[in-house]
Amino acid sequence: MSDHVISLIALALVFTVATFTSVHMGALAIVAAFVVGTFFVHESADEIFGGFPGDLFVVLVGVTFLFAIAKNNGTVDWLVHASTRAVRGRIALIPWVMFLVTAVLTAVGAVVPAAVAIIAPIGMGFAVRYRINPVLLGLFIINGASAGGFSPISIFGSITNGVVSRNDLPGNPMLLFASSFVFNALLSVVVFFLFGGRELMGRRAQDGGGPVPGNADDVPEARPKGGDTGAPGGGAVALQTSTTVIPTSTTVTPTSTGTAELSDLPDPPDPFGPSAPRLNRVRVLTLTGLLGLVLGALFTDLNVGLLALTVAVVLSLLAPESAKGAVDRCAWSTVLLVCGVVTFVGTMERIGTIDWLGHSVADIGAPLLGALLICCIGAVVSAFASTTGILGALIPLAVPFLLGGEVGAVGMVIALAISSSVVDSSPISTSGALVTAHAPEGQRDAVLRKLMTWGLSMAAIAPPVTWMIFVVPGRL
Repeated sequence: MSDHVISLIALALVFTVATFTSVHMGALAIVAAFVVGTFFVHESADEIFGGFPGDLFVVLVGVTFLFAIAKNNGTVDWLVHASTRAVRGRIALIPWVMFLVTAVLTAVGAVVPAAVAIIAPIGMGFAVRYRINPVLLGLFIINGASAGGFSPISIFGSITNGVVSRNDLPGNPMLLFASSFVFNALLSVVVFFLFGGRELMGRRAQDGGGPVPGNADDVPEARPKGGDTGAPGGGAVALQTSTTVIPTSTTVTPTSTGTAELSDLPDPPDPFGPSAPRLNRVRVLTLTGLLGLVLGALFTDLNVGLLALTVAVVLSLLAPESAKGAVDRCAWSTVLLVCGVVTFVGTMERIGTIDWLGHSVADIGAPLLGALLICCIGAVVSAFASTTGILGALIPLAVPFLLGGEVGAVGMVIALAISSSVVDSSPISTSGALVTAHAPEGQRDAVLRKLMTWGLSMAAIAPPVTWMIFVVPGRL
């Protein structure tokens, strides 16, 4: 058996074991790099560690550390309430506010599942209070997370652009961000009209927008089923799905299907009342720091990770209370996941597996068909596994295929990125599971079924659509 086949079997095992067990994919990938590198291709430890992405590690830690500070000091809460108040009681605009707020959070560095975990309980509370279809709000939140997820300073964007840069492929970070944002916004327009958005048009908060009769008592004080967690108010615990662990503010118990059991949350504070958080010195400083990070990333060549860490350290010095516990809230699970997968892919690159696979795809003789095949693989696997892991693995696999020049690299990367991310609405995926977990109890089964149908339909529809939009024009 060749080294190429052995490494591919190891990669398949990493994704399979992580999907169907609680073993962390990043840890599995590092072990795979160790086993394959040491016992099959006789690499030294230094050679194995040479594939560890130190630059990507700094980006992931920097932006998630900064986001944790913003959550600690109430900047995120202020942003959510200020945005919701801006609609002035127009119920039809609430889903779009949820979309934009989640997009902003991921665009400035929040991990996609973490942003969904923050906004989903707020959105589901609005669904009960203002009689909005929870599937509609849930999909808007997930699509918003994907829309902002490919900004130059976001997690998905950093992974994708980093892989493109390290493999000397032509890239366009702003076009990737804009394409993903527009695609998800248009997708949300479809969602709006499919799931009852038309009925919301013209309604205002004071025109019968209160809780649905009979449902007011179904939203008790948030409390985990099965007993106390031992932490005040439910504590900060973790939702573990098939591949990642996401911090939330409520206790969630995973089930074998990848969804979760959760007692319903109380209504969020009325955004049209006087209770929204106010700006203060710390929040103004945080917003200024985030704005500086965005401008620095867009208009300078400074490293995004180093910029984010600098802003986080300055905020820690000026407002020490904001930084308490922020390091513990960094997305360490995602950091391990991404760095582990990229380390193993580095081993595959050194032994020639990447080149071998790329040339195998190129040998199909139909470059457009090969491009469509790669997008389909990304969508289907991502629906059941980690999108971050898929982005770190599939883009390198397409590199030799793209270097042939028969398919435009920029369009191909955009199509693969969108195809791999819009399937996150599946309840088997982390974001879909979070939305399902926070849905009103009486509607949770229906939400699960509809998200499953929608997520699997995206796995079938997104690859050919993105292929037609972004890949085919480059060949005409």
